[in-house]
Amino acid sequence: GIIRLVEMISSALALVVVLFRGRMVAPWGVWCEFVWVLCIVVPLALLVVESRGWHILLAAFLPNWADLTLGLTAVCCISVVSATVAFAAVFVCLTCIGNILCFVFSLVATVCFLVDVIKQKTAFGSGYMSSLRGTLRISEAFVACMILTAAVDHFVRGEWFYKPFGMILCAIIFGVCLLVTAAIIVLNLLKLLQCLLVFRLNLVEFVSNLVAVVLYLLAVILWTVFGYRRYRHNPYTCIKCSYADMNAVTVGSALNLILYIVDLVLSRSYVLLTFDL
Repeated sequence: GIIRLVEMISSALALVVVLFRGRMVAPWGVWCEFVWVLCIVVPLALLVVESRGWHILLAAFLPNWADLTLGLTAVCCISVVSATVAFAAVFVCLTCIGNILCFVFSLVATVCFLVDVIKQKTAFGSGYMSSLRGTLRISEAFVACMILTAAVDHFVRGEWFYKPFGMILCAIIFGVCLLVTAAIIVLNLLKLLQCLLVFRLNLVEFVSNLVAVVLYLLAVILWTVFGYRRYRHNPYTCIKCSYADMNAVTVGSALNLILYIVDLVLSRSYVLLTFDL
């Protein structure tokens, strides 16, 4: 309980400092604000549910409350790590006292969430969210969020005439794959659907992974062709910033492609095992 209180307080302080600076309009700033709100809401919800004993009632729908808690804490942990790094890279400077304070509070929240994840993993460490497949799903969703943030930042900072259809199609692919991945995570956490869709869920995961691999391969090619080859149009005023977002999307999409390939191999093994049974 104490760790969760510190998580909420430090995240709230980071958010308050940013709000006093003024309204955030940069996509990376909006992402940081969203993460800090998430890091307030999730520990608060977990504290309320556990203190009221409502998680006992949820046992009819959720296969493992401890596993769900670990998964949500892990999501907050990797999200706040990304927010801390992004805020430090984009907004912190030697003369920006408010931004430095915000970074310090976010760093404290990062350490607390990391300790919380390690503690829960040591104590429980079983279930879908703790398994390799669950970890892959969380990683895919997190990387997709980073890719979308960098892509939106690229489009916001770019000139109005430099938004080719190929790059817009890539952003659509990233968003669709993110929604499908989130839906699969939810399906795996609901006990009733697990009972009804034991084989079908494995088949759905295999098909979705196969489609995601094809789409991400297409996105990597399109983003590279339209982004780098036509860069003579100089879509940014800040060349360094433009290449940072371009490279972030390229590396992130390649990383997610690898994650989906690994997930495809695992899901194929589960489908074959189900057929054998």
